Amino acid sequence: MHKKLKLAIKPLLKTFFVLSLVLTLALGHADGALAARSGGRIGGGSFRVPSSRTYTPRTYAPPGGGGYYPSYGGGGGFGFPFLIPFWGIGGGFGGLFTILIFIAIANFLLQTFRRVTSGDTPTEAGYSSNPAVSVTRLQVGLLAQARDLQPELDRIAETADTNSPEGRAEILQETSLALLRHPEYWVYVGGGTQQAKLNSAEAQFNRLSIAERSKFSEETLSNVNNQLRAALAKEALPGTQNPENPTDLITSGPGEYIIVTLLVATLGKYAMPALNSPDDLRQALRQIGGIPSEQLLAFEVLWTPQAEGDTLTSDDLLAEYPDLKLV
Repeated sequence: MHKKLKLAIKPLLKTFFVLSLVLTLALGHADGALAARSGGRIGGGSFRVPSSRTYTPRTYAPPGGGGYYPSYGGGGGFGFPFLIPFWGIGGGFGGLFTILIFIAIANFLLQTFRRVTSGDTPTEAGYSSNPAVSVTRLQVGLLAQARDLQPELDRIAETADTNSPEGRAEILQETSLALLRHPEYWVYVGGGTQQAKLNSAEAQFNRLSIAERSKFSEETLSNVNNQLRAALAKEALPGTQNPENPTDLITSGPGEYIIVTLLVATLGKYAMPALNSPDDLRQALRQIGGIPSEQLLAFEVLWTPQAEGDTLTSDDLLAEYPDLKLV
């Protein structure tokens, strides 16, 4: 009886042992990967049309000269206060003048109809109340030997003004320049542009942001809407350091990388070039760096690794950034 029981339990023990070993190795590898994925983040902006796009009353000129203006009260029913006194005089001003008046009224009604059907409002001249927005993601993978890039991004994060439109545009310029200065280290690139209306663009932007931020185990440096946060050195993720001299970082290996992600939401339709070569990447960075402040709604700059001594290996890159391609 005992012998049969032992024979029945033995396969179960083997199975339990194998499963325990697999789980131990898997979890141990996952912990190691998570422990080496610090990230930096800079961002700001809002999904509201800039206040500079306010309505300025337009001046309409009827054919044949003269001018008239939209009525702001006290005038005729169509906003042309001078029409009523001349109406019904019996052609004293001639048939041509009457025709011009009819043309002016028809033109006014046509323009009003176009504005209403296109969704324009009287508070935004020539702009829809729900305009088109482009949400762009550009990712650059560099060899970790581009060590000057990380402290430069740190400096931008620590000194950036993310609250003003001009400050946000300047951050994009500085980040684009920092990447343009290291073309010899460009290895991977990815990204694209999605079109959305203003009322749904924020959700689309946030989905992309969360997807990228979830790849970090901790944001060790962050400046979003002028809220600067940095992890203390002793609290930062453990890095790879020389045990004899912890302040000296071990030289990065050939399979280690830096990933920089630019997320940008702009008014209007923004076309990023197809990313198939270093020249395409260079053009895309110049375009993003040149976005004017009044067109920029919101942005984020994310990079990993950020903490000193942290590394992003080729295995990490393949696991978290599978859509990147070689340039």
